[in-house]
Amino acid sequence: MKRFVAVERALRTAAPHALLDAVRAVLIEQYGAQDVELFMADYSLTVLQPVSVLPHTLEPVPVHSSPTGRAFGSQAPYREQLRDGRVRLHLPVSVRGDRLGVLSVTLPESDATPEWESELAEVANVLGYQVIVAERDTDVYLQARRKDRLTLAAEMQWQLLPGRSCSRPEYDLGAQLEPAYAIFGDNFDWSSTVDHLMLYVTNGMGEGIEASLLTNLAINALRNARRAGLSIADQAALADQAVYAHYEGRCYLSVLMFDFDLANGRARVVDAGSPQLLRLRAGVVERVTFDAQLPLGMFEETDYVAQDFDVEPGDRLVFVSDGVHAVADPHGEAYGDTALARAIQATRLLPAAEVPRAILRELTGHRGEALAKDDALVVCLDWRGRTPER
Repeated sequence: MKRFVAVERALRTAAPHALLDAVRAVLIEQYGAQDVELFMADYSLTVLQPVSVLPHTLEPVPVHSSPTGRAFGSQAPYREQLRDGRVRLHLPVSVRGDRLGVLSVTLPESDATPEWESELAEVANVLGYQVIVAERDTDVYLQARRKDRLTLAAEMQWQLLPGRSCSRPEYDLGAQLEPAYAIFGDNFDWSSTVDHLMLYVTNGMGEGIEASLLTNLAINALRNARRAGLSIADQAALADQAVYAHYEGRCYLSVLMFDFDLANGRARVVDAGSPQLLRLRAGVVERVTFDAQLPLGMFEETDYVAQDFDVEPGDRLVFVSDGVHAVADPHGEAYGDTALARAIQATRLLPAAEVPRAILRELTGHRGEALAKDDALVVCLDWRGRTPER
């Protein structure tokens, strides 16, 4: 326990840019570590990028075919036996289900006991929280996440997001945007309280900076209304007014909005545009439709009406933008409900955080080219519901 307290103190008092140096020094001192490295997941979730300062650099490691990636994917410590008799522990770095990266610690085999592995897993957990706080004051960790340069529109969109995954006793959430380094209009947002989860899935309009500016305006208008305690119908109405006041109908935004009651699975829904929902329940995938209403900002002072929707324990909800549903293969055939249903079935055993990226990989195969011409967004919600003791 004294060792763990020493690590926690070192991280708490370290300069924001120096968390890796601080954790490395204290793990060497307190645990006899011989090597300590921190890897951050890149925006496309294909590689884990080393946190390093030039000229001291390491090579990125793939998410899907490396010991480091195995810990990231499983969100459990992975023990790698090295040829020289040492052990390298790969420890997930995450915050409330949001997967940030992996802390890799090399130890003499005699020291890599289950007790130490458990302690070091907690160290990685504390490091994750410190990274999130440090990102307010340094770009080191955000820079480490990119294997390519982000477009300005993509930079704006990633900064707007709440995270890429989230976990609570009642649900698990995962989401991903593509093309990760050139996204411009699609977006997702969520916020939870003790009894509610609010989720927005946005299908942007336009291209480049203009699309990003439109989405930024709409999402911040929705957040402003949400934080004022308004219902989702009123949130939609106020965001609609904000977008129309600025663009006067020239640009508008499609959004699918949910307010889930965590206690009973009842939800209020506003469907204002093109994002679509498919539900996996008892092994069957079906598309769920709602009464369509006007996109935000299309006309002045549009009234929105919330509809009822029920979700049951065990349900998986998959939300997609039209950059997924409508994308065509080289012969012009749209991806559509059938292909989406196949992809949802094929990924049914994956955790919610892994599903969006897996579906987007399948979409790349359908499209026949690596680079998407339109934004593609997938959000996955696994619903457990609340048991009486929660």
